[in-house]
Amino acid sequence: MSEFVEIRPHNINAKTVREIVQVLRKGGLAIIPTDSIYAIVGDLYHREVMDKICKLIDQKPNKANLSILCKDLSNLSEYTSPIPNPTYKLMKRVLPGPFTFILKANNNIPKIFRQNKKTIGIRVPDNAICQAIVAELGNPLVSSSIHSEDEIQEYLTEPEEIFELWNGKVEYIIDGEAGSNIGTTVIDASEGELELVREGLGIGKL
Repeated sequence: MSEFVEIRPHNINAKTVREIVQVLRKGGLAIIPTDSIYAIVGDLYHREVMDKICKLIDQKPNKANLSILCKDLSNLSEYTSPIPNPTYKLMKRVLPGPFTFILKANNNIPKIFRQNKKTIGIRVPDNAICQAIVAELGNPLVSSSIHSEDEIQEYLTEPEEIFELWNGKVEYIIDGEAGSNIGTTVIDASEGELELVREGLGIGKL
């Protein structure tokens, strides 16, 4: 049975956040709101988390497009190769926000993911609940989108519906109000040039 917890962005209970983070540190998983869609997340540095997430989303670890959710841009050098100045300027301008930047990974990423991963998706969501969890954890979260099986709706947006479908699969499901049905804007900057991979929620900010 998953814990179904209501948290509102304007009234975040620090005790609840600490309880969630304690479970994440032990390798537990949570489904949380971001500034776009809901995401399944775990502690980036717990060895079992990657495999757990990949099993739940039915993808092989070397094929899964998992992203890192960061609080800000201050620790990017721990995960990425040096970022070209134009890319960094754009990131500073639009983040926090609904963007995923695909960047060239440094030597730490293959160690963390335990596979020869050349790039990594970086997010800094503009969502107070997500930010509070990352801040309390003290390091980034690893995440995957929560997709819908509905042919019309790509992502699950209602917390109650998410709980109905995911109850028992993760330790916590956070009701942080309805999410968006539009994913992030994805920009590939791994080869130096900026390439728009997917128009998403942040496209109007470019």
